Amino acid sequence: MPTRPDEAALLSLLRADIAELEEYTPIVPLEILSRRLGIPQEQIVKLDANENPYGPAPTVYEALSRYRYYHIYPDPDQTLLREAIESYIGIPKEQVIFGNGSDELIDLSMRLFLMPGDLVVNLPPTFGMYSYNATLCGGRVISVRRREDFSVDVEGIERAVSQHDGAVKMLFINSPNNPDGSLIPEDELRRLLRLPLIVVLDEAYAEFSGRSYVSWVLEHWNLIVLRTFSKWAGLGGLRIGYGAFPSGIARQLWKIKPPYSVNVAAQVAALESLRARELLMANVQRIVAERERLYAELSRLPGVKPYPSAANFILCRLLRVDAADIAGQLAQRGILVRHYDKEGIRDCLRITVGTPDQNNALLQALCDLLMQPEQAAGQAKESRDK
Repeated sequence: MPTRPDEAALLSLLRADIAELEEYTPIVPLEILSRRLGIPQEQIVKLDANENPYGPAPTVYEALSRYRYYHIYPDPDQTLLREAIESYIGIPKEQVIFGNGSDELIDLSMRLFLMPGDLVVNLPPTFGMYSYNATLCGGRVISVRRREDFSVDVEGIERAVSQHDGAVKMLFINSPNNPDGSLIPEDELRRLLRLPLIVVLDEAYAEFSGRSYVSWVLEHWNLIVLRTFSKWAGLGGLRIGYGAFPSGIARQLWKIKPPYSVNVAAQVAALESLRARELLMANVQRIVAERERLYAELSRLPGVKPYPSAANFILCRLLRVDAADIAGQLAQRGILVRHYDKEGIRDCLRITVGTPDQNNALLQALCDLLMQPEQAAGQAKESRDK
């Protein structure tokens, strides 16, 4: 179809890199999926977005209903939150900045360091926002692919940095990594921190792994650690994340942070979540226990290769059937999982760890789809009996 005159005029004014930018693909909202599938929302088993199936602490709802100042602009400095987070992560409040989800802090960190043409090292397959935001900021992305087992190619990163002679400004590492749940070992992180660039370590799933490097921010001038309340605290819908920054970076970041990006409801909910830490961490342990059970059960299914995970999800490679087709058939049954159409993970499904009942429903459906009927019945019974 020919380009209309007004579209041609628009394209002539548009940033060329934006015109060619591949859109980030978010998860379809639950209410839209419910309407599309013709299945009530409460009957959908939603295991496609790494959300916490237990949701926020009950006292979060109470705190939100009690709050009476939604008509007043929020504290632009998130003072109470930064004071409250000190005892949780052991980082002085002066070195903590909250944002509208971790996404805002990824964007702000890039805007702080990147000029057009500067290079960012990305480690695919990984969280898509790193390459997306780098392009928005005018940066160029160097992809150093993870190995077949999803471990980080440290030597490849070092070569890439050396070959570009000072043009590489930033390196993004997700640990546990999304979509496979792997952790970066301590010795590899130390080695990468010796490079002359900013290392951004995204620890969105740290609470499920039992391992965090957030304390290292106090020792390294070039380490940023990002965290979130979306996963462990169940506040994904309220968009509240934070970062721990070296003092020098924190001072500069405050200059460019929008003052009111963290809304009042998110601040109230995050504060109450920190007070309800014991209950929320009990939910985290329930999810971890289910993760191990789900991994064992998936391992027993024919043609399914799950990868060990330290997060609240499991990546599975389907060896005998088309992963996109299986994801589609699961969706028709009201069970949502994430399928990827990217290099190295095209035959993979990422499954969020749900409640025991949700996980059992998934396992039963996979048995039906992957096994002969008589085998499926026995396998499903054994899973339920456990």
